[in-house]
This record gives sequence, C-alpha cells and structure tokens, in this order.
Amino acid sequence: MQQPNLQHNKQHLTVFNIGKKKKMEKFWLLAFILWQIIPAQAAAVTVGGGVGINIGNAGGGGGGGVWVGGGINNNNPTPSSLVTAYTALQAWKSAITDDPMGILKTWVGPDVCAYKGVFCAGSQGAMGPFVAAIDLNHANLQGTLVKELAFLTDISILHLNSNRFSGTIPDTLKDVSSLQELDLSNNRFSGPFPAVVLYMPNLVYLDLRFNSFSGLIPADLFNKRLDAIFLNNNLFEGELPQNLGNSPASVINLANNKFSGNIPVSFGLASSKLKEILLLNNQLTGCIPEGVGLFSEMQVFDVSRNSLMGHLPDTISCLSDIEVLNLAHNKLSGALPDLVCSLRSLMNLTVAYNFFSGFSQECSKQFAGFDFSLNCIPGRDMQRPQPECSVIPGGGLSCLRIPSAQPLVCGALVGNLVLNVSSTSP
Repeated sequence: MQQPNLQHNKQHLTVFNIGKKKKMEKFWLLAFILWQIIPAQAAAVTVGGGVGINIGNAGGGGGGGVWVGGGINNNNPTPSSLVTAYTALQAWKSAITDDPMGILKTWVGPDVCAYKGVFCAGSQGAMGPFVAAIDLNHANLQGTLVKELAFLTDISILHLNSNRFSGTIPDTLKDVSSLQELDLSNNRFSGPFPAVVLYMPNLVYLDLRFNSFSGLIPADLFNKRLDAIFLNNNLFEGELPQNLGNSPASVINLANNKFSGNIPVSFGLASSKLKEILLLNNQLTGCIPEGVGLFSEMQVFDVSRNSLMGHLPDTISCLSDIEVLNLAHNKLSGALPDLVCSLRSLMNLTVAYNFFSGFSQECSKQFAGFDFSLNCIPGRDMQRPQPECSVIPGGGLSCLRIPSAQPLVCGALVGNLVLNVSSTSP
C-alpha cells in the first residue's frame, strides 16, 4: 500500500482546500436532496442524528460527505428493505477480520439502523425505512468488500476512507443504482480500474486515491456525469484518454501515478467547467496544449514533475480565475507569456527547474513572490549553470500553436482552436 507523503500533502494543502466553500455548498445541497426522500409521515419515526457534514483530509483521503438519519425507533415489523440490508451487512461483517475500535460490536440483531456507521431514512409508509448511507471513515477496519453489498439498493453514500480494506470491488455493486458518493480512498485495494463504477447511473463523487489500483483508466470515465474524480496516488499507467476534457467534473486529480504520453491535444475544447486539475508527478511528455486556455473557470493547474517540453501557449494568459499555476520540474523553455504574471487571481506561480530563458516586465515585478529558480534566465540568481542551458531539451519539438499576427483575444479562442485541431488531425 502506498502511504501518504505528509510533506507532499502539506506542500499542496492550498491546492486541495481551494474551492472548499463551494464544495461545502454542494454537500449541503446533497443533504437537502437526501432529506427530501423522507416522506411527510415520518412523524411516526424518530430519525436521529439530523444532517451532518464530514469533510476530511486525513491520510490523503476523505472526500467529505453528507448523511441523514442514524437510528430509528419503532415497534413495527422490520421492512423488507431492512431484512435484505441485514443480510448484506452480516455478510460484510463476516469478511472483516480486524476491528480495533470495536465498531462492529454494535452490528448485532435485525435493527440495522442502530448499527454504528449505518444511517437510515424513510418512514412507516409503503416504502418503510431503508439504509441511506454508510460512513465508516477512519474506522481502521481490515477486510474485503462482499458481493452482498449489492442488496443495499437504496444507499446514496458509501464512505470507507482510511481503513485497511483490500482486494477488488465486487462487480455486483453495479446494482446499487442510487449511489451518489463512493469514497474508497486510503485503503489497500488493488487490481485494474474498478469498471463497475461506470455502471452506477447516479454517481457524482468518486474517490479512489491512495490505493494500489493499476493499469489503464477507461475513456468512459470522462463521459460520466461526475462532479469530482480523485484517482491520485495509485499505480495507473498508460496514456491519458483523448476525451479527458469532456468530463463535466469540477475537480480531476490524477497526480502521483505513472501516466505517460502527451496531454491530449483536444484538452479544453469541450465546454468543461473544470476548476482544478492535478497531473503532477507522472511521466507526461510533449507540449501543454493550447486548449488549456479555454477553461475559463480553472483555479488550479498543476502539471509539475513531468517531462513536458516546448514553449507555453499564449492561451494560458486567458485563465482569468487561476490561483495556483505550477509548472515546476519539467523541461519547458522559451519566455513566459507577457500576461501570465498579471493574471488577477494568481497567488502561486511556480516555474522552477525548467529551461525558461526570459519573462516579461510584469513577471520581473513579481520575481520576489514567484519561484523562477533554476531556469536559464540571464542576469538572475539561482539559475542553471550555462552548460546546461546550451542545449534545450525538446528544442526541435513542434507544438500545435495558432499562428496569428493579431493580439490574443480570449473570447475568440474556441472556434479557432477547434478549426486548427481539425485541420491537423490525421
């Protein structure tokens, strides 16, 4: 299992916390949606615990979440949904081999709504109460997931981050059609990408980070209507799917894997609302595509610690909402575009350990606040030795760029870029 790098996490704490307020708003919205599934006649039922918010960063996992319920008091016969839930949870309990916190001591008897970590919703109407969420974050449980979890057909939230679950994800979970949030981060899962998540029609939040999943990631992942995709700190490899930019997600984190090849040329050409993308610490090569500038709402763009080459596209100057721009530890060259350092929202610009040869007057004003060290900028301290700057890596690399004698107009990018990509496609 890959253990979290605490120093690395601390370094990127700002990245993971940007947009936290907006994510909180989404979690409250999900809480409201879950609350609506409790019928009006719930007066006959005591739903304990109310609505809770759980947002965590410990151990690199913990994507947050919302739950409703937590205990139902009634003397009526157990509804059929809770009977099947009892079967599922008891089968799962038998597959858990270590429970140091004693959580499973409460998993006794047919009243599953009294189980610690299990949250119910519903009433004494025709549907009856049902298991709406399971939150076992930071429980340190050891074991595997069982196929019987598919019996929990009404569950909306499954949070299991920071445990010691291993093995693979059962294919039967495709039958859990109500699932909206799946957090399996910081465990010991392995094997190929769990394709079963592609068949969960209502999934909006997927967190698989800090595991040992390996192999390729399927292109269909970026066609799903997900709002957050966290796959960082696994063993995924191969080229990034060409439809990466098609995803409607606001956050995509693919950092600390073994992805190789180019960032797709078409990246950014779809009408994406992407706010944060982290591709750091992979094995990516080639150029930064010009389409990056089309992400008008982008706040975090981190491609550090790869082997990207060539000049930066001028379109980066169109990232008007960018707050963190990290290009460090690559093989990028040329001069920084004039407008990059004057971006109004930019708080953190890091271009260290590249081969940049110059920057604009605006960047010169910001030199004290931004990291330009170990490049090839004449007259600046802490630059590479001259022999290293005599041969620029990828100096002959031809990046796809739009030739234009006119000043860059960000609002007019889309049509020109699509036309240019189409005309150069094989």
